Amino acid sequence: VERFQREVKAAAQLFHHNIVTAFDAGEQNGIHYLVMEYVAGKDLQRLVDSQGVCAYRNAAKFIRQAAEGVSHAHERGFVHRDVKPANLLVDSTGTVKILDLGLARFFDPASDGSLSCEHGETVLGTADYLAPEQAMNSHTVDARADIYSLGQTGYFLLTGHAPFPTATIAERLLAHQVKSPEPIDHERPDVPP
Repeated sequence: VERFQREVKAAAQLFHHNIVTAFDAGEQNGIHYLVMEYVAGKDLQRLVDSQGVCAYRNAAKFIRQAAEGVSHAHERGFVHRDVKPANLLVDSTGTVKILDLGLARFFDPASDGSLSCEHGETVLGTADYLAPEQAMNSHTVDARADIYSLGQTGYFLLTGHAPFPTATIAERLLAHQVKSPEPIDHERPDVPP
């Protein structure tokens, strides 16, 4: 419930055409709810899974739009901490919208509420897209972690897989810290540098 309330608080402060809009929230008969904008489309994970890798121009457009939404969140004092293809919806017009602010962190530690610290969690996010510093401590990350995750998402859009796809979770977390992914042009020579 506390995480849900954090997401509601974050969503209520963000109004941008590249972020799913939250309209209302509440609780009825012990059930908490969040009323959000309906986005007719698919998340980028499902899009790539069903249609294959993106043309590089489309991938660039998707990442640019996500970056604009993330930038707005950063300007409002938030870091998303879970930017990944499954959290980026693309509608029928090609507009990307960011969703799932459940792991959002306020830059101001006084506002953070340190909910995840209370529950002993140090690593939050998705291993395939996690910034190296986020794997060490999710509570100290800033906007750079989201930018890193956007880069990893771009890699997925162009290759159809995460940068380190075959390792265990622990190995993937370590790989983000000490390795570089296979260059995209090894799989996609059509993608310009």
